[in-house]
Amino acid sequence: MSNPSAEKALGTTAVARVNVGSAESVAANIAWWDADADDYHAEHGEFLGVADFVWCPESLREEDANLLGDVSGRDVLEVGCGSAPCARWLSARGARVVGLDLSAGMLRYASAANLATGIDVPLIRGNAEKLPFADGTFDIACSAFGAVPFVADVGAVFSEVARVLRPGGTWTFAVTHPMRWIFPDDPGPDGLRVTGSYFDRTPYVEVDEQGTPTYVEHHRTLGDYVRALTGAGLTIFDLVEPEWPEGHTQEWGQWSPLRGELFPGTAIFRCRR
Repeated sequence: MSNPSAEKALGTTAVARVNVGSAESVAANIAWWDADADDYHAEHGEFLGVADFVWCPESLREEDANLLGDVSGRDVLEVGCGSAPCARWLSARGARVVGLDLSAGMLRYASAANLATGIDVPLIRGNAEKLPFADGTFDIACSAFGAVPFVADVGAVFSEVARVLRPGGTWTFAVTHPMRWIFPDDPGPDGLRVTGSYFDRTPYVEVDEQGTPTYVEHHRTLGDYVRALTGAGLTIFDLVEPEWPEGHTQEWGQWSPLRGELFPGTAIFRCRR
């Protein structure tokens, strides 16, 4: 799940499968992504680019998938924007984009990339469970592996997204495919063995010597996502499960050609308010 350098900086000593609430999840994720920002961009920055919209490790690009439709002249919110390459790609295509992220470390990279590209996307530090925007501010909300897997109350995130969307607005987000929870985080043959239960919602948590969470990732089943989205007043109109493309050899964590040929690694939900 994690990076040894960030684990060392945060004093991570063990993995604990324990339930954690919103406050602990927020604190852990601020600490983790601030500590990991340098290594994350050293490892993945070239793949993600500075003004490119890559939905997932399967290398599905918005330029090809067109999951958001025509964004020109639309107000768009990227939730969990990280260094905001997706937001800058959208801005370059005429969207009025705001990028939101919890981590100051990640937003530092976003600000630097704004300067480097000359695409000045507004950046806001904030919690996806309590979006700092007025009702009906945006036409489109999107997230490529940002925020959703890391929050304790995903229903709150979806309700907040629905609140800030205008009627007819869309919410499209990519997460690790829920079925991946049953396999170890291993891109090789050992990652093809079922070792856990799909129905175990206990988060994956890393802790320090005092038992304080230093990394938190939450698991939901497909049904959990459906219920949370519909409970927030959103309608699901598509579920994209990208296939591993031929000739794509780059591994990313647990994602690999070996596993990608057999089962999906990413789920992209497309919803409408």
